[in-house]
Amino acid sequence: MRFLRADLLNGKIGKNLIIFTIPIFIASLFQQLYNTVDIMVVGYCLGDSSLAAIGSTSSVYELLVGFALGVGSGMAIVTARCYGMQSENAIKKTVAGSLVIGAALTVIIMIFARFGLYSLMEILKTPADIIDEAYSYIFLVTISVGVMFAYNLAAGLLRAVGDSVTPLIFLILSSVLNVILDIVFIKVGGMGIEGAALATVISQGISAVLCIIFIFKKVHILIPSGEHFRVGKELYMELLGQGFSMGFMLSIVSVGTVMIQAGVNSLGKLIIAGHTASRRLSYFFMMPLYSLGTAFSTYVSQNKGAGQHERIFQGFKIASAINIGMSIVLCIIALLWSEELVTFISGSHVDEVIGTGARYMMWNGPFFWIVGVLFLLRNMAQGIGLKVAPLVNSIIECIGKFVFVLLLVPKLGYFAVIICEPVMWILMTTQLCISFKGMLGSSVDFINRKL
Repeated sequence: MRFLRADLLNGKIGKNLIIFTIPIFIASLFQQLYNTVDIMVVGYCLGDSSLAAIGSTSSVYELLVGFALGVGSGMAIVTARCYGMQSENAIKKTVAGSLVIGAALTVIIMIFARFGLYSLMEILKTPADIIDEAYSYIFLVTISVGVMFAYNLAAGLLRAVGDSVTPLIFLILSSVLNVILDIVFIKVGGMGIEGAALATVISQGISAVLCIIFIFKKVHILIPSGEHFRVGKELYMELLGQGFSMGFMLSIVSVGTVMIQAGVNSLGKLIIAGHTASRRLSYFFMMPLYSLGTAFSTYVSQNKGAGQHERIFQGFKIASAINIGMSIVLCIIALLWSEELVTFISGSHVDEVIGTGARYMMWNGPFFWIVGVLFLLRNMAQGIGLKVAPLVNSIIECIGKFVFVLLLVPKLGYFAVIICEPVMWILMTTQLCISFKGMLGSSVDFINRKL
């Protein structure tokens, strides 16, 4: 299956980055479709109240997805580095260690879901008339977090060896199944919001199983034997460091989003419904930028393992140019068609719902290029093994969102929610630019010292 693997170590940087990014983008698109299809089917079939119920859990869902994706991607960075070094034994050990860590985290999160999830929703000020319905959805998703971990780890490992296409194929199949199951469970079976959760879990489980079967049949370099599970303290610490650094980075970001959700939940059901639609749209808009950053982390990791430090510097400049071009297109779409897109996502025709979502998109659109630079800098830091700077970056976002919810949302209402993201993007990008200022200059000496 060599034809499925992009060569990030040789050839034209821009061309190979784009080739590698496109399947990651499409995979991210379909992965987000799980929750988005749930939102759309619930909105069209069950109405604004149920839409608000599922929307009130969206930040918790993002927290789970962010942590699972971050840990899987972070540990896969270590695998990509070993792949660049062409060390098969080291690759297999990283896989074995990742499996052990993933299993332990799954158990911990399941225990939290059983005993702490409802209390979290109360803390988030979920309206009393929708909290039980919202809990029934997010509990089923959270208690089945193992399937989310399994897919993200398997997909991350395949990308680490240059294959970003296979995870995409399986994810598309399971996403189509999710749409079918949503309609069957909710519209035909009358299961309500629980049907959306069940459809998500089944579909994600199938994509994980398909990835695992493919690895066993075609990518033997990723299959550890018993001896490889003697991972050793040093490698475990590296896997935990990379996995938790990226996982906590995305989780801390999501904790900030959870705080914002608490502020939104205090503004009423119609605001929640409009915000839910706009947040979902925002993810789709930022997905090309995020996918480029994810691809760039693998690019950096492989080239670091191969000792090609100057190629990393060249790649950053090329990826930045690609980011600017994509951001301009996304901004234009957000400014021109936000109302139509919010209506499509939410299924609502209530002016307050549509207006809320449209205002959010129109204020965020002009700042997409900044968040694109942010993604590149974060992933570059992860790829070369720097853990503190991106973690501090996420802490800044979390604290900033807490300040907005505590001080500004009570005074400015939803407008404070709208401007929160652009303000945080600017602050975080500035912090990383200062941290990596040598990386943005004309010399590769800084990178060589870091690597």
